Amino acid sequence: MKRLFIKSVLATVALAACGLASAQDIKERTIKFGLNSPEGHPAVAGMRKFASAVEAKSGGKMKVQLFLNGALGSDQATLSALKGGTVEMAVMNSGILASEVKALEVFDFPFMFANEKEADAIVDGPIGQKMHAALADRGIVGLSYWELGFRNITTGKKVITKVDDIAGLKLRVIPNAINVDWVKALGANPTPLPFPEVYAALEQGAIDGQENPIAVIAANKFWEVQKNVALTNHQYNPQSVIFSKKVWDTMSAAEKKIIDESADEAVKAQREANRAALNNNLELLKKNGMNVTTLPAAEIAKLREKMKPVIDKHSAALGTVVAEVQAELAKMRK
Repeated sequence: MKRLFIKSVLATVALAACGLASAQDIKERTIKFGLNSPEGHPAVAGMRKFASAVEAKSGGKMKVQLFLNGALGSDQATLSALKGGTVEMAVMNSGILASEVKALEVFDFPFMFANEKEADAIVDGPIGQKMHAALADRGIVGLSYWELGFRNITTGKKVITKVDDIAGLKLRVIPNAINVDWVKALGANPTPLPFPEVYAALEQGAIDGQENPIAVIAANKFWEVQKNVALTNHQYNPQSVIFSKKVWDTMSAAEKKIIDESADEAVKAQREANRAALNNNLELLKKNGMNVTTLPAAEIAKLREKMKPVIDKHSAALGTVVAEVQAELAKMRK
C-alpha cells in the first residue's frame, strides 16, 4: 500500500510539473509508433526519447509501444492505418507524404540542401511548419521533423567512381515520380519498391543497388548483400513524425501538450544521434567489407548537371514552394 501511495504521489507531481490542470485530463492509453528501420537506427533513439518523455510527463498513464523494422507494414500501409486511427504514430521520409501534400515533394529534390544546418532552418521554420499544417486536411497531424540524412548509392558488383558508372544499373528508389525521374536521367533503371522489400530484392539479385543514407545502410546490414558504396550525397531527407488526426481529435488539451512537448524533445536527441553516428557507421561498413568511394568534385558537378532537367520539370509542377525554399537558402548563403 505504501509503495502504491508513493507511486500515486510521484505521478501527481509529474503531472503538476507539466502544468496540467488535473490528472483526470490524462487517460490511460497506449500509442503505437511505427518505423520501417531496425534497432540500431538513429530514428530509434528519437522514438525512445519520445516514449520516455511521454511516460514521464503523463505520470505513467500514457505509454508508447514501438514497432520497428516495418512490423506495421510498408510506409503506405502504415500511413493508411494511421489515417484510419488504428495506428497512432509513425515516422517516415517527408517526401513519401507528397502523395498527401504535393509541396512535401520538394524534400526529394536532388542537391537542394548543402548541409544539415540549411535543412534544419527550412524544416523548423515557417516553410516546414506550413507543410505539416497542410497535412491536417488529409487526416494527419505533423508533429516534427527528424533527420534521415544525405543519401548515397550502394551496388553489388559495379564500383561507382564516376557518374557514367551509374548508367544501366537497376536501382531501387522510393516510390515517387521525382526519384524515378532522376534515376532515369542518369541512364539507370529505376525500380520503385517499399523499403521492407529492399534487402530481399538485393539478396536475390532482382536489383543491382539502392540509395540511402549511411545510417540506413549500416542499420540494415546491407554489406551482406552489397559490396560498394559511393558517397554521392545527392539528396537530403528529413523525416516527418506524424500522428493520427482521428486519434488526436479525441485527446484532451493536456494530452496534446504532452505529445507536442515530447516530440520537440525527441527532435534534438534524434538529430544528435544521427550526426554522431556517421563516422562510426562508415567505419562499420568498411570493417564489414564494403568498398567506400568518394566521387571527385568534377563528377559531382556532372551529377548535378544531369539532374537539372528533373529539378526544372518538378519545380514547375510544385508552384511557389521551390522558389520559397530557394529564397530562404539564398539568404543563409550570403
